[in-house]
Amino acid sequence: MAADLPAPGVSFLLTQLGTHAAAKFAARVGELDLTPPQVGMLRMIAAKPGLSQQALAGHLGMLPSKVVAFVDELEGRGLVTRTRSSRDRRVHELALTEEGTELLGDVHAVANEHEADFCRALDQDDRTRLKALLERLANSHGLTPGVHPGYRTIR
Repeated sequence: MAADLPAPGVSFLLTQLGTHAAAKFAARVGELDLTPPQVGMLRMIAAKPGLSQQALAGHLGMLPSKVVAFVDELEGRGLVTRTRSSRDRRVHELALTEEGTELLGDVHAVANEHEADFCRALDQDDRTRLKALLERLANSHGLTPGVHPGYRTIR
């Protein structure tokens, strides 16, 4: 006789959907030769040109040494520039290159397609309500808006 299992709760369903969405997004941006952490860094640098590596690490909750390794790779690909601050020579300021800006435009197109595909079972009103509920939950748990908590696990 099979045991009656309780129905999955909200947190299980959120984890199930989040894992599925993250895997699909990783595959999509992989076609652009990017990883989700690289996408997050490009987005943050685009939003805050001149951001220091230390500040980027703080925003993402990453170890500064790990940020340096990611920035080295992005700089090597010609997507990011790293220049010494005129105010403090110990600080490196980050900015997207023209190529980085163009690639981020491609990422936005992929992200929009991903969002539409992922939410295709919901009409616009449902999406709006769900987004508001998820934002409320995220805020209640002290999550930083727009920053994936997975950065904190990159060691």
